[in-house]
Amino acid sequence: MGLISEPLNSKHKKSHFSCGKELLDNYLHKQANQDIKRKLSVCFVIKEKKTDLIKGYYTLSNNSIPLEFIPTEIQKKLPKSYKSIPTTLLGWLAIDKNFQGQGIGKYLLIDALKRSYELSKKIGYFAVIVDPLDQDAQNFYSKYGFIKLADSGKMFLPMKTIKQLFE
Repeated sequence: MGLISEPLNSKHKKSHFSCGKELLDNYLHKQANQDIKRKLSVCFVIKEKKTDLIKGYYTLSNNSIPLEFIPTEIQKKLPKSYKSIPTTLLGWLAIDKNFQGQGIGKYLLIDALKRSYELSKKIGYFAVIVDPLDQDAQNFYSKYGFIKLADSGKMFLPMKTIKQLFE
């Protein structure tokens, strides 16, 4: 496929990106650089090696979830002293409409999970959290094993599961 993943920078052609969902397009066009400067998130883009045309992007940031949102069978294995559990938030994930249906979404997700796993070796994270934008996104994450959190629309994939993918 000849794809590479790298942090968003000024060389990337953001204005050409359109995934068909205004919220996701506007984020990349208008807000991503501000979030990066403010250290609110990091935006990674997927592009071909030879061009700066963005095929897709995702963001990662620190997050936490209340202990009571985690399924009971997993809660039992965690210390009761934690009121919230540290996580990585996979905040935005979008594929340009010209490249949808080509496996870019899977590539983006694997790249995000691998980055999150590598970081979890240095800083403690229990899981990767997503907050699906719509039913299509929820179906996408469900297909890759993400579990719904109680009392929220969010989903998570434990770092223990992610570790099995990369070791």
